[in-house]
Amino acid sequence: MQAFLAGFLFCLSLIAAIGAQNAFVLRQGLVRQHVLAVVLFCAVSDAMLISVGVFGAGALSGRAGWLMPVLRWGGAAFLVLYGLRAFVSAWSGASALRASGGAGQGLPRTLLALAALTWLNPHVYLDTVVLMGAVSARWPDKHGFAAGAVLASLSFFAALGFGARLLAPVFARPVAWRVLDLGVAVVMWMIAASLVL
Repeated sequence: MQAFLAGFLFCLSLIAAIGAQNAFVLRQGLVRQHVLAVVLFCAVSDAMLISVGVFGAGALSGRAGWLMPVLRWGGAAFLVLYGLRAFVSAWSGASALRASGGAGQGLPRTLLALAALTWLNPHVYLDTVVLMGAVSARWPDKHGFAAGAVLASLSFFAALGFGARLLAPVFARPVAWRVLDLGVAVVMWMIAASLVL
């Protein structure tokens, strides 16, 4: 259960940062177009990448003992910088959701745009493969960690897509973005510290 909760919370903290993919899902939820397909596409993509990170990194570490320390320290450095970026965004109030564009497209074009945002984004590989692999290495129960991470991803995308109408008034205020960014920064730094310690 501890590994499941660790995977759930870690994945949720990584995925909560508003980036291009999350903004796209939120926008589709706001305009209520292809929401189920968009949510499922994101969740399945994440599940595949999480599995590669959790199980692939572990298999590689057995063959290359140097890999896990490199992933751990590299992941910690990335998390510190990622947290710093979120903190600067919270301080300056630079986060914004651009909900324009993409509305009114058919399902194939919508999924094609989402595929590009998902699979061509280098951060998705850093988050789900490298960082998930590094953090999951400290948990003997890899299946529990992966299941928690996959459930967090599905829960987040479903809440984001289907709950977008409820979130619109909240995120119309700049202070909400600042609070979100500050929370992401704190969580990233806590995870970086746990990797190092």
